Amino acid sequence: MRTGTLTARVMGEIHQRIAARQLLTGAKLPSIRAFAQALGVSKSTVVEAYDRLAAEGVISSRRGSGFYVAAPAPPLTLGSIGPRLDRELDPLWVARQALDSDDTLLKPGCGWLPAAWMPHENMRRALRAVSRAEPAALADYDTPLGFAPLRTLLARRLQESAIPAAPEQILLTDCGTHALDLMCRFLLEPGDTVLVDDPCYFNFHALLRAHHAKAVGIPYTPSGPDVEQFSRALAEHRPRLYLTNSALHNPTGAVLSPLAAHRVLKLAEEYDLTIIEDDIFADFETEPTPRLAAFDGLGRVVHVGSFSKTLSAAARCGYIAARPDWIEALADLKTATTFGGNRLAAELVCRMLTDGSYRRHVDGLRLRLAHAMGPVVDKLGALGIRPWLLPRAGMFLWCRLPPGVDAADLSRLALERGIVLAPGNVFSLSRSAGAFLRFNIAQSGDPRLFSVLAELLAP
Repeated sequence: MRTGTLTARVMGEIHQRIAARQLLTGAKLPSIRAFAQALGVSKSTVVEAYDRLAAEGVISSRRGSGFYVAAPAPPLTLGSIGPRLDRELDPLWVARQALDSDDTLLKPGCGWLPAAWMPHENMRRALRAVSRAEPAALADYDTPLGFAPLRTLLARRLQESAIPAAPEQILLTDCGTHALDLMCRFLLEPGDTVLVDDPCYFNFHALLRAHHAKAVGIPYTPSGPDVEQFSRALAEHRPRLYLTNSALHNPTGAVLSPLAAHRVLKLAEEYDLTIIEDDIFADFETEPTPRLAAFDGLGRVVHVGSFSKTLSAAARCGYIAARPDWIEALADLKTATTFGGNRLAAELVCRMLTDGSYRRHVDGLRLRLAHAMGPVVDKLGALGIRPWLLPRAGMFLWCRLPPGVDAADLSRLALERGIVLAPGNVFSLSRSAGAFLRFNIAQSGDPRLFSVLAELLAP
């Protein structure tokens, strides 16, 4: 390679580190000798690169001290943090394809129910009732913790799952992602390590990237995380958090076993680990399964929920249930970042929980998903696409493709035919799920999906 190309490589490395916030304004750059060794180039190449960056005003030289970042950091771009990925394996790209696409596209890879499955008439009635509320309910900011009647209802619902949360231990948020973001802001410093399941919900990766956290994947089994790998990761990385689904795991549909829950909590206590339990699929369950927050009593487990999946993605309402001494600080953080909560959404959810319409709606959803599961499994099986396991409930199937088929390649071809798929490596931090796809059975009823897959998988 020519010296000029090597110089550009060194300059590009510095630019990338500044964009990724690995080097902030005023930070000292590596010494010329150390950087030359790290990149495998000559010291003269690094000298030339530093001189050019200084001429651009990106860095400055301090006599006898070294080189320092001079330019302010550019706006944060998540794509600049971590390794470059194929766009089809970038979780933000996959989410945008599903969110931005028009109604002509099929979305078996998306993570929500079809709009036609949602309780439109019940919501309209609740909205009309909310619209007749006092003017303050329509115009004022909500309280820091959120709408008190809804928090009381949520406390009752959590106690039915053996999670001992008083209304004062519950903080309303705009959605489940908002709840997770608040907890990351509250608990993480840049560079902290967070354990995630491998595979896991792809937006966990993007969220942790935005918080400059280091994610470490733990292989997920049909009964929960691989406990031996979990133990080794705790000893090696000393993580601050473990972020997981315990019931109807996304994307696998697996359920945490009592034995795995017990062992995970014992290890968490030994290593002073906080666990964030994302439980947004709880209401899809047809029978109760273990919750880490129930075993732990909200000591080192934070429980997060939302109504986006079961009620409406447009009525944004989620919550955090946490230890009492954290709630006030979390409320301050919520006020600092959003000031007031979504009171209208909270009143809407509260009314539907109170009048019984939500319970009837969810009962119908469970039945409808159960009826959809078998036919989708059979049609995929006829194409050689097999479930990793048959979930007890919920909307997701984590499926292995026929031998030799790459999920990313298949997804690219399917998108050209108007179908948004979810390739496995979007969910896998280790990129070990290249032969898997996640299917949403509620979005997989159109015969066109199976005819296109049959065409693409044909020898």
